[in-house]
Amino acid sequence: MASLRNDPAVAVVGATGAVGEELLSLLEQRRFPARSVRVFASPRSAGKVLRAMGRSVTVEPLAPGCFDGTDVAFFSASAGVSREWAPQAVASGAWAVDKSSAFRMDPRFPLVIPEVNGDELDALRAPTIVAVPNCSTIIALVAVTPLHREAGVARMVVSTYQAASGAGAAAMAELEQQAREFAAGAPYTTAIFGRQYLFNVFSHNSTVGPDGQNDEERKLVDETRRIWRDPSVMVSATCVRVPVLRAHSESINLTFRRPLSEERARQVLAAAPGLQLVDDRAANRFPEPIEAAGRDPVLVGRIRADGSQPDGMGLSIFVSGDQVRKGAALNGIQIAERLLGRG
Repeated sequence: MASLRNDPAVAVVGATGAVGEELLSLLEQRRFPARSVRVFASPRSAGKVLRAMGRSVTVEPLAPGCFDGTDVAFFSASAGVSREWAPQAVASGAWAVDKSSAFRMDPRFPLVIPEVNGDELDALRAPTIVAVPNCSTIIALVAVTPLHREAGVARMVVSTYQAASGAGAAAMAELEQQAREFAAGAPYTTAIFGRQYLFNVFSHNSTVGPDGQNDEERKLVDETRRIWRDPSVMVSATCVRVPVLRAHSESINLTFRRPLSEERARQVLAAAPGLQLVDDRAANRFPEPIEAAGRDPVLVGRIRADGSQPDGMGLSIFVSGDQVRKGAALNGIQIAERLLGRG
């Protein structure tokens, strides 16, 4: 297995965005042993000063040779930026941990959630691109994979309730702006989604294909099959935006290949890494995005047998997870930590 040196030089591409800022914060919180951190963003952000690992760092524009001497480069920018620059980082000898959609379905590169298939990193022999799955896929599979290992998931039906954070800092700012405009009785600003977001729910703002699926729904289907290495698993997804600032929620209904009792499922989930069980029926307390925001674990609860399926063959759960954190920045750092041997 190839691995990172013990004190890697780090680069963060897209450092001024919501995920990039979260990643810089997590590097310090988790005491990632970086000997240096360089930050990159678009030319319009060049010269801006950020904080990284307790130091002031100046944003640089991407340029040929900018990854020379880098050991790990985190990409939190667009797919186009990643397609152009991640291969250059690898050519310079760096591991490229990419959070965009650019390489997720490329069989040359692993698609990794450390709690789910982190062992794929152990087989790597030289620096390469490691893709981070879509946020909805991460939040779902951290919770569902332990059940899949226990009973084999034949079918998964997912309905997502996705926060503004999934569309970036500007979308979060627009939701806050609409709240102020509502209080003032002013017209709503709709530059990001082209519609009222406050007090509204609407189909995910990704492109809808001729089959009626939007891109977010298609990612959940394709990435789940790839990560589980099971093209036969049936996945159906409906993805919507809800007026929540941060943390996605998902209602997940499962059909198993082998019986799994509700009691056993609760035991499995309580012991699984990356999860926190929130399942208090008496108090009606279950996962809520406001409780997941700013935290590492995916919250899981509403664990109940599906009475519409044969005994033990169906289960429903509800999850909430911070899209910016576990759904993006944290997952990338956990990949690097595993390469360091700290995962």
